[in-house]
Amino acid sequence: MIERYSRKELKEIWLDQNRYNLWLKIELAAAEAMEKLKIIPKGVVKKVKSKSKIDAKRISKIEGKVRHDVIAFLTSIIEKSGKQASYLHKGMTSSDVLDTCFNLQLKQSGLVLLKDIEILLKSIKSQSIKHKFTLCIGRSHGIHAEPTTFGLKLLTFYEEFYRNHNRLKKAIDEISTCAISGAVGTFANVDPRVEKYVAKKLKLKVEPISTQVIPRDRHAYFFSILGVIASSVERFATEIRHLQRTEVSEVEEFFNNKQMGSSAMPHKKNPVLTENLTGLARLVRSTVIPALENVSLWHERDISHSSVERNIGPDATITLDFALTRLNNVVKSMKVNKEQMKKNLQLTKGLFFSQRVLLELTSKGVRRDKAYRLVQKCAIKSLENNTSFQENLLEDRIIMDKISVNTLKKLFDFSYHTRKINVIFRRILNK
Repeated sequence: MIERYSRKELKEIWLDQNRYNLWLKIELAAAEAMEKLKIIPKGVVKKVKSKSKIDAKRISKIEGKVRHDVIAFLTSIIEKSGKQASYLHKGMTSSDVLDTCFNLQLKQSGLVLLKDIEILLKSIKSQSIKHKFTLCIGRSHGIHAEPTTFGLKLLTFYEEFYRNHNRLKKAIDEISTCAISGAVGTFANVDPRVEKYVAKKLKLKVEPISTQVIPRDRHAYFFSILGVIASSVERFATEIRHLQRTEVSEVEEFFNNKQMGSSAMPHKKNPVLTENLTGLARLVRSTVIPALENVSLWHERDISHSSVERNIGPDATITLDFALTRLNNVVKSMKVNKEQMKKNLQLTKGLFFSQRVLLELTSKGVRRDKAYRLVQKCAIKSLENNTSFQENLLEDRIIMDKISVNTLKKLFDFSYHTRKINVIFRRILNK
């Protein structure tokens, strides 16, 4: 990923230095097991640990000649540590190192993303409680529907990211496997006990059966979950973008006094952060299809997945880390315009109480289809003439023959729409 959308902690997971450090850790763990099993001489691990030093530039130079990254890595270790390092990788194949390392990097990345979601959840929870009873209009199809509260709106995102947190934990568990099974996965040249030892040492699980590569359905699941989380980021970003439109003006991204919104129009305060999040979400989702296509490899192994994973591993995780952090900052600092929410509630002059009138008529014995038409007639009149919905109802003899004036006025009560808000909040937050 480009620096603009990269954060240090996640980016460093995908640097060559970390990758080679993990390769060495895997090789040394395998060698430790082999020493214990008397497969290689004692002292190899101690010697390599004391002498080896990762030199990424040297590894790259060797790879330029041998055209093989793991051979280049092992050659550089031998150069630093001496002939005893030749015992490393005994009976192993490149995929044992590459796949176990890739899974470790995904696990490391996933744990950072989990922290990101946990921080975001705290911010959403705080804002949702703050605005639990901040009335605003709910919209369906972009059209005014019935009143809700901004806190309740935020609570839907809280619950969604709570689910995402659980999904990601499962995806990390799914990807946290280790394979040290040798060529074509038969353990012909490496003892299965070595794999078990390495897995325990690296806090991974043994891959039950590998074909020389760890099955890529695991990775497809992991990247698919990242795609789902990215979609949740976009849903939240889209909501804020819509609420910031001039015609709505209910919510705004934080805009500091030195910030500039447009090179041409000084009055502009654009929702650039949430627009950016929408774009980043698309990028993360674009990695899902290649991950799914990587599942189908030839026979016991090919490397058609390799070039894909070298790109989507860092791109998806680094981008999502940046997006989650940016979204958290937006949520913490956004401006909530309560007064504009009140104004928008009055735009339709009470039309959103139409369902209450409909239900009251049906409770008085009016057939639902007839009741619907009666209420709809008054609603359309109010829309077309920009007049009070309640006044139009009062002028309708058929309706007022069924509903008293006092009853009708009671139907136009905002508190009716907030009376179950605490029930919903308890359901979500008291887990």
